[in-house]
Amino acid sequence: MFDFTIVIVAYHNYQDIVNAVKTVDCFTAKEISKKLYVIDNSCLEPTAPEKLAFLKKLSEYSFVEYRDTGKNLGFGGGHNYVMQELDSQLHIIMNPDILLTEDSLFQIREFMKDESIGMCVPRLTDEAGEMQLVYRREITLFDMFVRMFCKNVFKKRFAYHTMQDCDFSSPMNVPFAQGSFLVIRTALYKELGGFDERYFMYMEDADLCRRVNQVSRLVYDPYTSVIHKWEKGSHKNKRLFQIHAQSMFSYFRKWGWKFF
Repeated sequence: MFDFTIVIVAYHNYQDIVNAVKTVDCFTAKEISKKLYVIDNSCLEPTAPEKLAFLKKLSEYSFVEYRDTGKNLGFGGGHNYVMQELDSQLHIIMNPDILLTEDSLFQIREFMKDESIGMCVPRLTDEAGEMQLVYRREITLFDMFVRMFCKNVFKKRFAYHTMQDCDFSSPMNVPFAQGSFLVIRTALYKELGGFDERYFMYMEDADLCRRVNQVSRLVYDPYTSVIHKWEKGSHKNKRLFQIHAQSMFSYFRKWGWKFF
């Protein structure tokens, strides 16, 4: 059994994934056993030059296993693709745009020795070291509207929703943390059935966090940090915005239409 399994879902962002894998290799202590799965949703032909170059780079890392899904399964579907194969104590849900800068896995393993913690999220920063607003209170329709359209108008509400009044120097329970880098007990991940695949992309992380908090605790870990580039694609792309809106509808239909 590994200390950690890691899944990164690819969708044409091959260079980001190579960079992410490199930092996992560089900053993780040799005593930490790990297996990293790259699940490829890109739907490229096996002989595509960019795919061949990517596979050649991945072959340099013995702890990495590549899987081609042959179709775009979405974010949750991609992460669930090898769920039943995971043989580890802890499992990391990791975005391609994550970079490690220290031995975060060792520290997280220590942090997760508290068995009351089912899932944790470290300090996520941008490349300049500024902490990102990825920790949130319970999601409401109003908060989603504010965050997407008018956070500069309802500044106090946005600050409250993103927990800016909290002390991030200490561990604390978190209702929802963005799914860029989440560490969950593998047994719990399997027990919950992984991500709800009714969400093709977006909101599946909020749904998973909510289900974890029903049976355990999602806790912020202040003792280590990772870099998250955070492209914010749905804010820039009309099609991604539509997918985001559909996922929001699915989320509130499942959990109830809470407006405020």
